[in-house]
Amino acid sequence: MEKIRIALADDHQLFRNGLKILLGGYPEFEVVAEASNGTELLKVLENCPTDIVLMDINMPEMDGVEATSRISRQIPEVFVIALSMYGEEEYYYRMVEAGAKGFILKDSDISDVHDAIIAVHRGGNYFSQELLYHVIRRIKNREQEEKSSNLSRREKEILFKICEGLSNHEIAEELFISKRTVDKHRANLLAKTGSKNTASLILYAIKNRLIEV
Repeated sequence: MEKIRIALADDHQLFRNGLKILLGGYPEFEVVAEASNGTELLKVLENCPTDIVLMDINMPEMDGVEATSRISRQIPEVFVIALSMYGEEEYYYRMVEAGAKGFILKDSDISDVHDAIIAVHRGGNYFSQELLYHVIRRIKNREQEEKSSNLSRREKEILFKICEGLSNHEIAEELFISKRTVDKHRANLLAKTGSKNTASLILYAIKNRLIEV
């Protein structure tokens, strides 16, 4: 089986070392590169084929937001998963807009990191449920502009199912409609909300209080 090639971007070497050791316990993973900031990472990726980057948000010289944005534009075949800590919620939306496919907390169990890498490598998204809970708690304490009035009842229903992590096929089965209909509603949701992908849709739902945890 071809291994998933992973790059670690974090300015704390001890953290990188520990994560590398833990990832080494999975035969399907191979850590092929390390970097202490975004500038260094981009240089490394020029000559090192990589599938997944585990990206710290706060780094010197070039932070994770800018590095993720450049990777999305220059080497879109490389997927980024953000490594985050509590108190960094202001960066989450910027990371999604930059192209991050997932978020995991730095104190997550290694099994969560494994699941995130597998999900994103397969073309999906992965959000730590604990992280989403804390983001939602922060948002509940702020005034949010209501932007969901242009969504139909069925679109909101499908958006909720998307946030639950269901595929289009699973949504179709639950709502007793065709997959083609779900595909059309998902496309409409992306267009109406100005979202680029599933990750953006989830954050749209959070920011507009359409889902609860």
